[in-house]
Amino acid sequence: MNALSSALITTSAIIVFALGAVHLLYTFRGNKMHPQASDLRARMEQVSPVLTHQTTMWKAWIGFNASHSYGALLFGAIYGYLALVHSAFLFQSSFLLSLGLVALVAYAFLGKRYWFSIPFHGILLATVCYVIALVIHGAV
Repeated sequence: MNALSSALITTSAIIVFALGAVHLLYTFRGNKMHPQASDLRARMEQVSPVLTHQTTMWKAWIGFNASHSYGALLFGAIYGYLALVHSAFLFQSSFLLSLGLVALVAYAFLGKRYWFSIPFHGILLATVCYVIALVIHGAV
């Protein structure tokens, strides 16, 4: 059972990591993260947020997308590593198991509310794998 639980958390981590990697690639390569209206991008490159004039909305947009990707990559790397190499430690830590679940549920909420279907369904699948692992292991 422990091997299956570890495999499910590893699967969850791989899904989140892959989503983060694709998102990071799309942030810096190609135009997939650009607005469809080119005049909007031009305006975003000229306008600063109310908070500061040290950046533009475009730079902030790129930075927010990149940091969002880093969070998914970090989640995937940490939970994948722990599930593969230190599964006993992971499954003995209610804190880490709860933190992972909270992160996935928070991503799922954001995905449903603000994203489109592909990342939402990916996060939902990762969350289901994670929850099943917790149930099988008896952590829930």
